Amino acid sequence: MGEDNKKFIPPDFDFEVFQKEAIKKLKAGKPLSGKDGVMMPLIKRIVEAALKGEAESHLDAEPPETRNRKNGKSSKTVRSDYGSFELETPRDRNSTFEPELVKKRQTTLGKSFDDKIIALYGLGMSYTDIASHMEEMYGVEISPATLSAVTDNILPVIREWQARPLEEVYPFVWMDAIHYKVRDEGKIVSRAVYTILGLNVRGSKDVLGIYISEAEGANFWLQVLTDLSNRGVKDILIASIDGLKGFSDAITTIFPNTEVQLCIVHQVRNSLKYVASKDQKAFLKDLKPVYKSITKDLAEQRLNELDAAWGKKYPIVIKSWRVNWGELSAFFKYPEEIRKIIYTTNTIEGFHRQLRKVSKTKGAFTNETALLKLIYLAIKNIEKKWTQPPRNWGQTVLQLSVFFEGRLKLDLRV
Repeated sequence: MGEDNKKFIPPDFDFEVFQKEAIKKLKAGKPLSGKDGVMMPLIKRIVEAALKGEAESHLDAEPPETRNRKNGKSSKTVRSDYGSFELETPRDRNSTFEPELVKKRQTTLGKSFDDKIIALYGLGMSYTDIASHMEEMYGVEISPATLSAVTDNILPVIREWQARPLEEVYPFVWMDAIHYKVRDEGKIVSRAVYTILGLNVRGSKDVLGIYISEAEGANFWLQVLTDLSNRGVKDILIASIDGLKGFSDAITTIFPNTEVQLCIVHQVRNSLKYVASKDQKAFLKDLKPVYKSITKDLAEQRLNELDAAWGKKYPIVIKSWRVNWGELSAFFKYPEEIRKIIYTTNTIEGFHRQLRKVSKTKGAFTNETALLKLIYLAIKNIEKKWTQPPRNWGQTVLQLSVFFEGRLKLDLRV
């Protein structure tokens, strides 16, 4: 064993005996870490020796007139990556000794243990499943209250993330809400999580914010957009949204120059809700040429043909297309690269599907805080996969600079 490692071993610890016992236990199938792990005696002795050294240094530094001296030891259960063990910490008569390695109220050894709990929670595991996993892997019994306290440690990080400054300009932004069940004063209620997903000038995708409210509505979206403005967003070129009433007005109130594109897929789905099942196949066949047209003029011609064929039978459906046509047809002015990005909210819906995979085992969250913690951690995991800009992004952003002259500060580095 090297000299650098030996200095961490307590002088009365017989390493040769420990080594022989460890090898014997490993051959017998005992684990290296966890419950009954062979490393536990060594970890315990090293930590206790370090605390003893801390206490002696503290007493040596005390003025003689304090008459401070050793006063026995206190014991507590400490959890670590290698399992849990009873740790004895020296005490002093005047109670002025404050250990640094394992502080007085600290019950875990090392940040990595808490990180494991947070990571498991971020993968969608329940507190019960996490407790079972930690018991199996490390021989540690953890209560739901302790697990909640550990995951609460990320709340300041979440608050900082929610208030972080944003970039001034986003070429594309998608906005939508996803709904969850949450317990509130003994009742299970629905909560809308407002999500804003942006694509910046470099083609990097980013969740600009998440906000929780009782229900989805244009008034709350106005608050969300105001928050984006307060955090530094000055311009959004194109916003893709669903057909929520008042949503477009909320956007243009805060960002008056933003072009709004209503989701074609949402519009088609909503149209079919009001078409009899026996007519849906034929109606969809006539509808598809409208939004699949090459030009806006051709699309409007196809819409007139759709009206002639189905207008008398389904006037409400045709009226919806005509009333919303300005924002449904916005994408026709752009080349194919931009059309693919904006004509639907599939980008944010795909993101929401990834969130659903993490939360699918949850019946109802215990509270809004529990929901917020899980969504944030899930976002951090999802963002790790967002490493590349959209295909042909350089060409796309150059096209945008022409359509939105003077509104983009180009930086094509990716």
